[in-house]
Amino acid sequence: DLHFMKKIPPGAEASNILVGELEFLDRAVVAFVRLSPAVLLTGLAEVPIPTRFLFILLGPLGKGQQYHEIGRSIATLMTDEVFHDVAYKAKDRNDLVSGIDEFLDQVTVLPPGEWDPTIRIEPPKNVPSQEKRKIPGVPNGTAAHGDAEQPGGHSGPELQRTGKFFGGLILDIKRKAPFFWSDFRDALSLQCLASFLFLYCACMSPVITFGGLLGEATEGRISAIESLFGASMTGIAYSLFGGQPLTILGSTGPVLVFEKILFKFCKEYGLSYLSLRASIGLWTAILCIILVATDASSLVCYITRFTEEAFASLICIIFIYEALEKLFHLSLYSHFYLVKCNSVISYYYNLVLMLYNILLGVHATLLYHIYLLGFFPKECKKFHGEFLGRACGHHGPYVPDVLFWSVILFFSTVTLSSTLKQFKTSRYFPTKVRSVVSDFAVFLTILSMVLIDYAIGIPSPKLQVPNAFKPTRDDRGWFITPLGPNPWWTVIAAVIPALLCTILIFMDQQITAVIINRKEHKLK
Repeated sequence: DLHFMKKIPPGAEASNILVGELEFLDRAVVAFVRLSPAVLLTGLAEVPIPTRFLFILLGPLGKGQQYHEIGRSIATLMTDEVFHDVAYKAKDRNDLVSGIDEFLDQVTVLPPGEWDPTIRIEPPKNVPSQEKRKIPGVPNGTAAHGDAEQPGGHSGPELQRTGKFFGGLILDIKRKAPFFWSDFRDALSLQCLASFLFLYCACMSPVITFGGLLGEATEGRISAIESLFGASMTGIAYSLFGGQPLTILGSTGPVLVFEKILFKFCKEYGLSYLSLRASIGLWTAILCIILVATDASSLVCYITRFTEEAFASLICIIFIYEALEKLFHLSLYSHFYLVKCNSVISYYYNLVLMLYNILLGVHATLLYHIYLLGFFPKECKKFHGEFLGRACGHHGPYVPDVLFWSVILFFSTVTLSSTLKQFKTSRYFPTKVRSVVSDFAVFLTILSMVLIDYAIGIPSPKLQVPNAFKPTRDDRGWFITPLGPNPWWTVIAAVIPALLCTILIFMDQQITAVIINRKEHKLK
């Protein structure tokens, strides 16, 4: 069909729909295949163009007409502009089903008793644009003026200002109360086990990570154990009444920068960091209560997508910077040759050295001092000594390369995590297995790297967490007085940094909630 071929635009691809009956089938088998790249299947299409999509339907005998109508429906779907884009970008069956549902919402159906199928409808002179259908959440491609979204694209009853004292909090409690007990009942399922493990790692990993960074920044005054204890208390309270487990509750990058600046300020002016931090914490709590009472969360509707992406990028940049800084810090103190191997000789040869000292005088004394200071491997073997220590093998010192091994762990973790995250769109294993591996990419990566590091045995740096439930430093307790050794006016002056801290916490929590609760995540 050369005449038909001339009408096809360059770069066009075909969709082949195949239906049929087989006598040995008990039920219908359906497959929707997207080829990457498009393949020229000779003799299948009417014209020789590459095939991108294949729809195959095989079923038992006796229902050939139904299969034919299904094939016609799929052909109609593939001619739709919007479903066409969905088919190209779909990652799983749910995406295709959503595209079909959208098509059914928009399609015009003529009842068979009201129209003669022999009469053909003339094509329109101007085809209306389908761009409005591509806007999510807008029914029938149009939106009423009264239902326009808020400036930032975030709308809902929970973001409306009530104008009452603690009005937003009261409405949140009323909305949450009917589902409070059902949340616990629904969680008693094996299907929730994967979510529990993921949430545990997702919530605890940043707490431990930033806890270690805080310990370095504050010289152990606030470290991992304090961060874990604080995140545990706030996490339990927030999970019982809040309902969104992925909202940030612990330290973040901006808060870490704030703590570094505050600690440096206290150190330069001779102030007690923990006492001043306690005063700032109390003022911050008071200011946060004021924000709740005045429905300040309604300001979230003005947060734009640019602000969300900038905040998410800031967190990523801080994590990457801190990781690279740790590697650089490790290179200063863990040289690949900086390992000592101790050698000890037997009691018999020790007596021989003492006898040499008596008989040979100065020369033997020099040899004995060499023994006291340690032997070279050659002398240690000569006097039948033993190599002691983790850096020693049976035949001499073995130097484990802490720095290079840490670099290997660093890049292996990044590569493996990225690979497992993209495993969902790979061609291996069933869809369910790929989805599980992709969802647990970070958890599986951390677990694998920890086991490999443990098996190799090289003493790479570890996060120092106390074995007992006690503060990191022994010179303080759990309770810190806001005044302490600081002057009395520091309690009042702490309201200024508390205001900055409140802004950071408010922005962290609210922007994170906006990112998590996006409409495309389809949370209920």
